[in-house]
Amino acid sequence: MLMQTHEARLHALREELKRRDLTGFVIPISDEHMSEYVGEYAKRLAWLTGFGGSAGIALVTLDRAVMFVDGRYTLQVRDQVDGKFWDYESIPDTSPADWLRKNATADARIGFDPWLHSRGWAKGMAAALEKKGGELVAVDTNPVDSVWEDQPAPSCAPARPHDEAYTGRSSADKRGAIAEWLKENEYDAAVITALDSIAWLFNIRGSDVSRTPVALSFAIVRSDGTADLFIAPDKVTPELIAHLGNAVSVRDRDAFEDELAAMGGTTVAVDPDRSVAAIFRALDDAGATVKEERDPVVLPKAIKTDAEQAGHRAAQARDGAAIAKFLHFVETEGPKGELTELAASDRLEAFRAESDKLTDLSFDTISGAGPNGAVVHYRVSEETNRTLEPNSVYLVDSGGQYYDGTTDITRTVWVGPDAPGAEVKDRFTRVLKGHIALAMAIFPKGTVGSQLDTLARQFLWQAGIDYAHGTGHGVGAYLGVHEGPQNVGKSRGTKEQALLPGMILSNEPGYYKAGEYGIRIENLVLVHNVEIAGAELESMGFETLTFAPIDRRLTDVAMLTAAELEWLNAYHAKVLEVVGPQLEGERLEWLKAQCAPLSA
Repeated sequence: MLMQTHEARLHALREELKRRDLTGFVIPISDEHMSEYVGEYAKRLAWLTGFGGSAGIALVTLDRAVMFVDGRYTLQVRDQVDGKFWDYESIPDTSPADWLRKNATADARIGFDPWLHSRGWAKGMAAALEKKGGELVAVDTNPVDSVWEDQPAPSCAPARPHDEAYTGRSSADKRGAIAEWLKENEYDAAVITALDSIAWLFNIRGSDVSRTPVALSFAIVRSDGTADLFIAPDKVTPELIAHLGNAVSVRDRDAFEDELAAMGGTTVAVDPDRSVAAIFRALDDAGATVKEERDPVVLPKAIKTDAEQAGHRAAQARDGAAIAKFLHFVETEGPKGELTELAASDRLEAFRAESDKLTDLSFDTISGAGPNGAVVHYRVSEETNRTLEPNSVYLVDSGGQYYDGTTDITRTVWVGPDAPGAEVKDRFTRVLKGHIALAMAIFPKGTVGSQLDTLARQFLWQAGIDYAHGTGHGVGAYLGVHEGPQNVGKSRGTKEQALLPGMILSNEPGYYKAGEYGIRIENLVLVHNVEIAGAELESMGFETLTFAPIDRRLTDVAMLTAAELEWLNAYHAKVLEVVGPQLEGERLEWLKAQCAPLSA
């Protein structure tokens, strides 16, 4: 009989821990690849607790159960995880290691799955337990899997070759560049475990993870340009074999650990932030020399080729038409007081699905009416589904996965029929001014995202308000909607990556009034070189890639400078140029009205 309640699942896990002589176990949101989004088989935390957020970690002991989440999920965790059985802690104020320093006993034996955590995390946890006389224990098999009776199997969907017309570079060329890097550093091989890195390196895509077109696999790239791709046999097709060529050895995914054990005497580069502790342990046990290096795919993947840039522009134009149809729909149906968040989200997906190049959404749509829009990472469900009320704010953050590009756009609109109030217009316009300031930025070579972040926040700060998320994240080329190493946000220390031409980022300042409404305006932008007469420095700026109207009803034109108004009018003219030819009839007339020039 399947265990239907989360209380029963928690009890079963504790019984399994007792059987294994463990006093506790740590359950992260993660898989063997340290992925942000994971396959159904790896959603252990959601199965155990009911938590549906994208960041969190649980610690279960024989008499306590604790959920650790950051500030984005303070409300959500209380809605989804039963407080009768679970305590809540806030990260970064209290981490699992902090909690154990305070609460662990001398006989503590806390288990962890070394295929789900980084080596750095494991060292920190072990040190915290040692101070209390306890022990961190690496388990051979995950105890959650032992009690998850109907756990799905990993996807067996085939891996697909991704056409070079979209990528702009052959896999052989990419592997050759990695081989040169290995030789320059006197390394024999690099272990690549991030799924988007593998997809980019071999020019393959898959459907093993919802919202991200990747195939479950591991890879080892060697200094002679050859590589091993470890992937389940069911996923391998003759087309894939032909695509990969003779220099790539296709091997069973289950052989990966054995290959690590055979790498004794070699020098191997491994990314400590993207590779799990089990990989380091296997290489150390084999006698390999392990060098901690950032995944050599990460930076070249972030710098889009001309073909990838062209694909993004095509995908954005297509996506812009779907967004325009949707915004027209919301303006028509919203004021009737019958349209729900779920119905709106479904209609937006249907508009995107009119394209034969759409393969998936790029993330679960954030469809937030009124107070739900103030929850930054809100996910609508049957339980939380609200109706878009007349005379309220509606926020929709969404994106699509197209063969030629990945999109991510947020629009905040006023649901009429009455005019919005002064406060919401003020907040919206301050967000818009910050968005424009970042979009117009010119900056010298070597600039990092934290140096630009203030541009987007300055007008909010002037009113004594702010937002608690980053201003911009990297975006992949028909890959992850969140991609490093580039970002725009508050300082992240010495590892921050300088922005480089070809990188794509989001530009998404916001404002959130708890219990009332949320505002965010998001476009994607491309870093490109800028020629300045008489300049003494190499300079760069942003090309805006996303085209959809920005709500004119919420814009207080009197708050805009002449330069900001010029930008907004030029942007809307471009929206009409790009999107207009894809619309007709009433929708086209609506778009023309939305894109008409504003005047002071």
